[in-house]
Amino acid sequence: MIEQGQVLPVITLSQLTDDGMKTLTNNDLFEGKKVVLFAVPGAFTPTCSNAHLPEFITLADKIKAKGVDAIYCVSVNDAFVMKAWGDSQNAEEILMLGDGDASFTKALGLDKDTAGFGGIRSMRYAMIVENSVVTGLFVEQDKEFAISRAEAILEKL
Repeated sequence: MIEQGQVLPVITLSQLTDDGMKTLTNNDLFEGKKVVLFAVPGAFTPTCSNAHLPEFITLADKIKAKGVDAIYCVSVNDAFVMKAWGDSQNAEEILMLGDGDASFTKALGLDKDTAGFGGIRSMRYAMIVENSVVTGLFVEQDKEFAISRAEAILEKL
């Protein structure tokens, strides 16, 4: 599992925009930026849709006021699903990123096998990344939702 102080592995994530599909790399996402990235087990799932993403939407301005350049939401879903989920939640302040093949999630060592529920998914976590270096990592235990909440991250900034 990636740890605080480590540089993120070289990755690509996908974003569907009104102009089409974009493939984004570490340089695009993290170079010269302070970012809050949070990951959820699945788009449109109960805790993710009812609490995790909405809290980050609600607190986005306060998080950015602490010197954060961008907030990213990642899930092991394709970019089409992530865009639809973001649109349904009015997540204009959050960059919705698809990790369709779980390559990013696996590279971080933050994947879990949910078997018949959905296969390989991401653990629920949030991280603070400064210029591609993880400066804060908050990984939830199974069925927990406390340390990766937007309010908890706001306190760490």
